[in-house]
Amino acid sequence: MASSWTRLAIVLLLHVILLLQLLPVHSDDEYEHVLQGINSFRQSSNVPPLAKHDNANCLAEEIADQLEDKPCVSNYTASSMPSQLANYPSLLKKCKIDINSTRDGVILPVCVPHRVATLVLTNYTQSQNSRYLNNSKYTGVGMGHEDDWTVLVLATNTPGGTFASKACLLSIITLSHLVSMFLGLFLALVN
Repeated sequence: MASSWTRLAIVLLLHVILLLQLLPVHSDDEYEHVLQGINSFRQSSNVPPLAKHDNANCLAEEIADQLEDKPCVSNYTASSMPSQLANYPSLLKKCKIDINSTRDGVILPVCVPHRVATLVLTNYTQSQNSRYLNNSKYTGVGMGHEDDWTVLVLATNTPGGTFASKACLLSIITLSHLVSMFLGLFLALVN
């Protein structure tokens, strides 16, 4: 019971601090404010903070560009986002991301008129999106924004969610094969 009160107090304190900045934030500072708020939210649930992720950031920016002229009433969800973007494969290609490295990641679009940072943060932490933000399997984050839209892309540290390029993914697979070969050779020599 006490931990839920502590968590609520932390979230409320965070919102009070952010509400003091009622003006919309339309700069690179928005990324920092929202990321700091999300990481505070994660910390209140004893989940490690998200690290900035360049490929996820590129994809988030590309998706935000696609949503720029869409009305806020659009019903995009984390699970439906890739299928609702007809050009999703071309966005991945533009960011040099292998599609096989995206299946465990998640895309979280929200629309807030005038993109007020406190309301954007509330949309992430006080909605169905909070279940993703409280999940420790997500370790990296990218964020893009256009007009009223903010898009978070959450990455994992598993091959299926790293948002890695094909060359990087190939390097990881090759390295794991080399380690297996050396381990096998070592075991054969020891016996």
